[in-house]
Amino acid sequence: MTTLNLFFFIFTLLFAASAFATTTTSTNSFIQSKCSSTTYPSLCVQSLSTFANKIHESPRQLAQTALIMSLSKARYAKTCIAHLVSSGQLRPRDLGPLKDCLEVIGDSVDRLSMAVHEFQAATRAHSTDFLWHMSNVQTWASAALTDENTCVDGFEGPNRDRSIQNEVKAQFEGVMQCTSNALCLVNEFVNQYTPRNS
Repeated sequence: MTTLNLFFFIFTLLFAASAFATTTTSTNSFIQSKCSSTTYPSLCVQSLSTFANKIHESPRQLAQTALIMSLSKARYAKTCIAHLVSSGQLRPRDLGPLKDCLEVIGDSVDRLSMAVHEFQAATRAHSTDFLWHMSNVQTWASAALTDENTCVDGFEGPNRDRSIQNEVKAQFEGVMQCTSNALCLVNEFVNQYTPRNS
C-alpha cells in the first residue's frame, strides 16, 4: 500500500511538472507571436516572458502587463534622474536640461499611471464603454511616449557632460522602448478583442 501511494505521488508530481512545462512553452510561444508586431520584439519577449504564468495566453493580460512594466520603468528612471539632480555635482549647463527631464519623466509617470488605471476600468466596463476607455489608454500612452522623446532630444549637444548624457539617454531609451511596445500591444488588443473574448 505504501509503495502504491508513493507511485501515485510521484506520478502526480511528474504529471503536474509536465503540464506546467507545456503551459509555459505554449505561453512563451504566444508572447513571441504577439511581440513580433512590436517595435522592439526582442525586448518585448525578454521582458514579458518573466510574467508568462500571469499572462497565460490572454491578450488582455499581455497588454496590461506591458503597460504596468512601462510605468515601473518610468518610475525607476524618475528616481535615477531625481538622484542626479539632487547630487550637487552637476554643472549649470547640465542641471537645467536635467531638471527639464525630471519634469518630463514626472509627466510620463502620471500619464502611464492614468493609462494603467483606464485599462483596468476598460476591462470592467460594458462593451459600450470599452472602446472609450481604451481610447483614453491609447491617448495617455502615446502622450507619455512623446514626453520621453522630448527629453532625449533636449539633452543632446556637444557641451553636455558625456557620462550624464549617456545615463539620461539609457534611462529614457529603456522607458521609450517599453512604452512603444506596450502601445503596440494595446492597439492590437483594441483592434481584435472585447472584454468578453479577452
